[in-house]
Amino acid sequence: MLSTSYVPGTPNWTDLGTPDVDAATAFYKEVFGWEFQSAGPEAGGYGMFTVDGRTVAAVGPLTEAGADSAWTLYFHTDDADATAKAVEQAGGTVRFAPLDVFTKGAMAGFTDPDGHQFAVWQPGETKGLDTVNDTNTLCWTELHTADAQRAKSFYGSVFAWEFVDMAMEGMTYSVIKPAGGDDSSGQGGVMGIPDEAAGSWRPYFEVADCDAAAAAAAAHGGTVVAAPGTLEGVGRMALLADPFGAHFSVITSAPAPQG
Repeated sequence: MLSTSYVPGTPNWTDLGTPDVDAATAFYKEVFGWEFQSAGPEAGGYGMFTVDGRTVAAVGPLTEAGADSAWTLYFHTDDADATAKAVEQAGGTVRFAPLDVFTKGAMAGFTDPDGHQFAVWQPGETKGLDTVNDTNTLCWTELHTADAQRAKSFYGSVFAWEFVDMAMEGMTYSVIKPAGGDDSSGQGGVMGIPDEAAGSWRPYFEVADCDAAAAAAAAHGGTVVAAPGTLEGVGRMALLADPFGAHFSVITSAPAPQG
């Protein structure tokens, strides 16, 4: 499970790039109850999504030419420059080089060999999200890719991730763990998909009621891309898109086994 005790390779931030911050903020408030807190006039419209005053995600205007609205996942690094070199050596691309964000930390953006975008955050004053796994917060990360083996090789080289393969309904799902993590440290998964399907990194947000969250998204201009469904022992989940086409998933996790 995710944790705010961030170690290298673990998810420590997620943000939404959108053409309309005000409209996106209104949408996510209806779905998750998130409030918006501006990062200040010098931040160019960027700000935080909060629950009870704690940062759970962030949002800002699109800054890259031709970019589509999307959620970006960030992974912890102690050295963004070294990670950039590792990405290039493993066959990925540096989308934007490491840059300092005031005194908050440093960030860099990358594309893996199959075109999936991700980023890293090197903490300064801001270590990462304030809370995860709680209701209406980030609880899982997932990569959908046409070449799961290549993805595992790439990310294993860049972040030293470990993978545990699980058979699921005619396919193999690989659970991601940070280097040296124990059985409880799973932070995401790699899922192989058909070549014709668009792959991407996807955030999962924990919700109290998956069906209610999907209905709220649809009622406020979003789209239910994949209707709520239950995976035994995991939970009830749905794939949604906001009014600008940014995909994200929600899940009402199954209760932990007793005893």
